[in-house]
Amino acid sequence: MLRSDERILTTHTGSLPRPEPLRQALADHERGGPVPEPEQVRDAVAGVIGDQLAARVDVINDGELGKIGYSTYVKERLTGFDGQTEAIPIHDFDEFPELAGRILGEAMADMTMPSCTGDVTYPSTVAVEQDIANITAATAGAAGAGAQEVFLTAASPGVIAVFLANRHYPTHEAYLAALAEAMKTEYDAIHAAGLVLQVDCPDLGMSRQMYEGEDPGLDAFRRRIAQNIEALNHALRDIPPDRVRLHLCWGNYEGPHHLDVPLRDILDIVLTARASAISFEGANPRHEHEWRVFEDIPLPDDKIILPGVIDSTTNYIEHPELVAERIIRYATVVGRERVLASSDCGFATFATYLKIDPKVTWAKLASMAQGAELASRQLWWTPDSANEPVAAAVSSARGARRCTDRQREHTTLRPSPGPTTSQRGRHPRGAGHRGPSGVHLNATMTGPRSAPSPSRPASTPRWSTTGWAAKTRCSWPPCGSRSTPTRSSRGCWTVTPTSSPPASSTPS
Repeated sequence: MLRSDERILTTHTGSLPRPEPLRQALADHERGGPVPEPEQVRDAVAGVIGDQLAARVDVINDGELGKIGYSTYVKERLTGFDGQTEAIPIHDFDEFPELAGRILGEAMADMTMPSCTGDVTYPSTVAVEQDIANITAATAGAAGAGAQEVFLTAASPGVIAVFLANRHYPTHEAYLAALAEAMKTEYDAIHAAGLVLQVDCPDLGMSRQMYEGEDPGLDAFRRRIAQNIEALNHALRDIPPDRVRLHLCWGNYEGPHHLDVPLRDILDIVLTARASAISFEGANPRHEHEWRVFEDIPLPDDKIILPGVIDSTTNYIEHPELVAERIIRYATVVGRERVLASSDCGFATFATYLKIDPKVTWAKLASMAQGAELASRQLWWTPDSANEPVAAAVSSARGARRCTDRQREHTTLRPSPGPTTSQRGRHPRGAGHRGPSGVHLNATMTGPRSAPSPSRPASTPRWSTTGWAAKTRCSWPPCGSRSTPTRSSRGCWTVTPTSSPPASSTPS
């Protein structure tokens, strides 16, 4: 599996907008109509390959265009399913019933989710072979020349068990075992075709608040997802881990999410999966802060991460500089080569539920690619490239500078707000600026508030002559050296407390 060895590569979670005629054909089929014509799906896949390459996505797939939903598609490939599953409880809407009606009502209106009522088997590989043929043809020759790597998605045993309830097997474990053995057929077929397999495992995060009422304990939930991982690993036993990526999320809907289980509480179990790449949400307001988890839970040497740096539930188009900031946070913790920029989740996880305008989806992916280029310029900075123009990387940003003002002036010396108050110099990427020599930004400076004057109101504090800190050049290569040590140079500095002020008597 590719790593970001020379620059930050880009990918996404899997589902992409379907052409409207195909979306309607899939919705009609879900309501009992005919199966979409194979040619219609094949042509749509060829189109979505071109769209991904035009947006400069490096690691691409078929957009899941031929599937009605990322998890429920299996009801047409597996035996043993009939009837209808009861509505899935999503407890973070309990306090917001009006919002639930608006969001979930639309999502569930045309979705068919049968229950397991018989033995689960995978009798024919025709459908998955068609998926493989479509993407193989679409990426052959010049049409797919820009693709760095190709993957196909498949539902995990755990997420199938969430959406398609068990009414047949005596225990949850028995149901998981049957699903794992059946889905192994699909996993093996994708791997045998030379494609990277992505197993979709939203159950590892999303299902926590679904079971809030019946089984609220975190320990019980951890045992449940550990069983799901065990079943998944059994199904993946014949595939090398470096050909598998795993996606987890907390539900791809614009809801409260205040009951989401923290990443910190499940990451150790997730990392036991036989998958070298872990994809997860990292851009939405509930989980963006969790990049810090990797400071405390080390990423194993044989794994890489695919954090979401663009949200998949809103029509906001992220600024490339924000995307770059998100990428750099992870890169400074786990290493630049072990980060691929991705989306939080899919943009069309179910054909009958489309919340993001298709044109916005492609604009968001293009912005991700621009942000990845900005991040790469910083993370692979060298003295020889100090004066290279970066206009191409920031064509839609705010000018041709290598990084934002906040990233450049991450240790600006500011006076403390009151007498003897300490202020810690901090890098915007986290608690300490991590370069090749480790954390080096951890200085303290103090300064009392001086008396007001006609030209300086009392609300404007100033350093005294005994509370200064000296600045020295930052040794981290992406920050580099600037020509003059002035405030206007916007250089990158470390901070060392001193007993006397610098040459200038004006605080930086």
